Amino acid sequence: MLGRVLIPALGETLFMVLVSTALAVIIGFWPAIVMIITDKNGLRPNEKVYKILDVIVNVLRSFPFIVLMVILIPFTRLIVGKSIGTVAAIVPLTIGSAPFVTRIIESALKEVDNGVVEAAKSFGASTSQIIFKVMLPEALPSIVSGITLTVISVVGLSAMAGAIGGGGLGDIAIRYGYQMFREDVLFATVILLIVLVQVLQSIGMIIYKKVNR
Repeated sequence: MLGRVLIPALGETLFMVLVSTALAVIIGFWPAIVMIITDKNGLRPNEKVYKILDVIVNVLRSFPFIVLMVILIPFTRLIVGKSIGTVAAIVPLTIGSAPFVTRIIESALKEVDNGVVEAAKSFGASTSQIIFKVMLPEALPSIVSGITLTVISVVGLSAMAGAIGGGGLGDIAIRYGYQMFREDVLFATVILLIVLVQVLQSIGMIIYKKVNR
């Protein structure tokens, strides 16, 4: 019985984590690029644009996830047609993670040696060429490391989402473990989450080592 409950929940958690992380990377990538370009030391400094994006990212990052999920219920219902369930949980997970991804990519790009950028400029490289052919390849190991941390963070957030109807292991822990006083379910859920985090961390390290050669 335990396996019949936990295995589908593990699949739901993986689905939520991987899809929301992928969407967060796609959404968070572009503000990071604009911020790195418009930064005071960027390729095309623009203080107003940078400050606007900086404030938006900081505000979104400061929201507690539970509060964010509640605030986004109307938007989630508009996007997916419902506010509970695995698919619905992806919306707040994505929005909650995207600002974190933006900061990760921005920080990684800022770490790129300025001499490399100046060398590219001296060869007449355009802004897009400098970003996509010079800075991103140089920053890729740091970005991969940061995204690995994001994935692990999203695992924790997905468990929290399960507590308010998001599905996955968090939902099982609350409904079958806490509410039905099943300590074995709670224990098994915790073990699965720990194993999942370790597996995802190991995969991230493998990818990091490959791109860091």
